[in-house]
Amino acid sequence: MSFRASEPSALSEAKGRNRVPSLRSGQASDFALRMTARKLMIFKWLTFIVGVVALIFIFLIAPIERQEGIVQKIMYFHIPSAWIAFFAFFVVFVASILYLWKKEREWDIIAHSAAEVGIIFCSLVLITGPIWAKPIWGVWWTWDARLTLTLVLWLIYVAYLMLRFHASEGSQRARFAAVLGIVGFLDVPIVHFSVLWWRTIHPKPKVLSMESPGSGLESVMLITLIMSLIAFTLIFFLLLGQRISLEKMRDELNEIKRRTFHSS
Repeated sequence: MSFRASEPSALSEAKGRNRVPSLRSGQASDFALRMTARKLMIFKWLTFIVGVVALIFIFLIAPIERQEGIVQKIMYFHIPSAWIAFFAFFVVFVASILYLWKKEREWDIIAHSAAEVGIIFCSLVLITGPIWAKPIWGVWWTWDARLTLTLVLWLIYVAYLMLRFHASEGSQRARFAAVLGIVGFLDVPIVHFSVLWWRTIHPKPKVLSMESPGSGLESVMLITLIMSLIAFTLIFFLLLGQRISLEKMRDELNEIKRRTFHSS
């Protein structure tokens, strides 16, 4: 009899124990979301502050170049845009290899997101370049080796995004995109070394010079360029993180739609 009397209390204690973890896991999830939002806000403010400092260096501290004049300041936007575009396509390259190896959706999302952000920065290269070239070369565009290869690079990753947009969703689309993302990156080192391999009117590298890196710029100009590069790098990671989050939310929404359709 005593065993039967104690049975309901034991059952209620077991239920109570089962309820506690769910409550704690919910609290932990809310805490994690708050921490993530706080870190994102801190990163946004950091990006904003570094960007403002970079603009101050560009327009108020860095000297005006004697030969090119004020138009030379486009360099502080043109070169970082090119570096970040190359880095973004390198991320596509690595993430595509990892997707083909591990077949995990996470790497496909990273490759897709990095390609979209890379196209933005590569477009900035193609916009700022002619603006800088017109007063110096006298023309907006010339079929120079580096300019042409940069345009080819932009077209490759536009084709990459078009493939993703028009192909049906699934692992086959991700595989095709991964192959194109890997092959497309081969143009990046060709773009970089084109001014050394062929005769071109585009100036040779001043910062990444093989003889003496950074010797082609005054110290204040070099510091300003580095500040601009840091700002562009922070902007890249901010945009990349936001784009990855958006793609994950899209996957969750598609999963909810699929479950709703099957349940109905």
